Amino acid sequence: MRTEKRNKRKWLKITGIVLLLLLVAGVGYGYTVYKSLNNAVETMHAPLQREISEKRPEPVVLEEKDPFSVLMLGVDQREGDRGRSDTIIVLTVNPNNNSVKMLSIPRDTRTEIIGKGVEDKINHAYAFGEVPMAMDTVENFLDIPIDYYVQINMEGFQDIVDAVGGVTVQNDLDFSVGEFNYPIGEITLNGEEALSYSRMRYEDPRGDFGRQTRQRQIIQAVIKEGASLSSLTNFSNIFAALGNNVKTNLTFDQMMDIQKNYKGAGSNIQQMEIKSQGTKINGIYYGLVSAEEKQRIQTELKTQLELN
Repeated sequence: MRTEKRNKRKWLKITGIVLLLLLVAGVGYGYTVYKSLNNAVETMHAPLQREISEKRPEPVVLEEKDPFSVLMLGVDQREGDRGRSDTIIVLTVNPNNNSVKMLSIPRDTRTEIIGKGVEDKINHAYAFGEVPMAMDTVENFLDIPIDYYVQINMEGFQDIVDAVGGVTVQNDLDFSVGEFNYPIGEITLNGEEALSYSRMRYEDPRGDFGRQTRQRQIIQAVIKEGASLSSLTNFSNIFAALGNNVKTNLTFDQMMDIQKNYKGAGSNIQQMEIKSQGTKINGIYYGLVSAEEKQRIQTELKTQLELN
């Protein structure tokens, strides 16, 4: 069971990117598609009682194409436990340079938990105070405003890949995982196969770098399939999978504004990584981010959001 849940974490990025795709891909909606999306968004919509960030001098105006940020939280919730956000991704979207910067924050990153008054692993912010505390903590860590959130239930992301009809990738390493074989060359994968493909690390001489490369392949393949005309035949399944597994404070009208005004950014997703040093404090493992590294990340994100 623990291995299965670890596997599913790898797919949270993909689920989040598919949702982003719905916002920025610019697919033309017929009435039936529009209505299905509206219904899905109503199911997903979960507003927050949270004041506008002090790091945001003026509210975002999507109609005027202001750059904005989204915090994506992949949450593993168990019965009787609110869970932890084991995947934390920040997206900064800028329509003026037509790009999306995607930053993954390692869950063991040590930082101040805003509202709790302690330093702890960043993924504990959700466990202490759910989405609002997670947003405040990430906002403080990165020194940028967090405008919106997307919370993803990690139990259901595999449906997204199957809903778009599977993905095709160019594999550069011959390997096997369990019952699945992955020869070199172009291969087509269903949800379960793609899950196994994206998580393999130990047989790859590139280690975690190789795994991240495969994850980016899957993300790009999902975007390609989701943006294709053929995916429109599966729109009801795609929206249903999103509606069942995603919560967000974005409204339907805001999503439509993003689809209208930011569609060019969706084709240019740039990966960002945080470098950290692993260490143990009182017997607990943490990732420590240097002041110089934090400044580098903050500067790049502020430039992307045009806050400099």
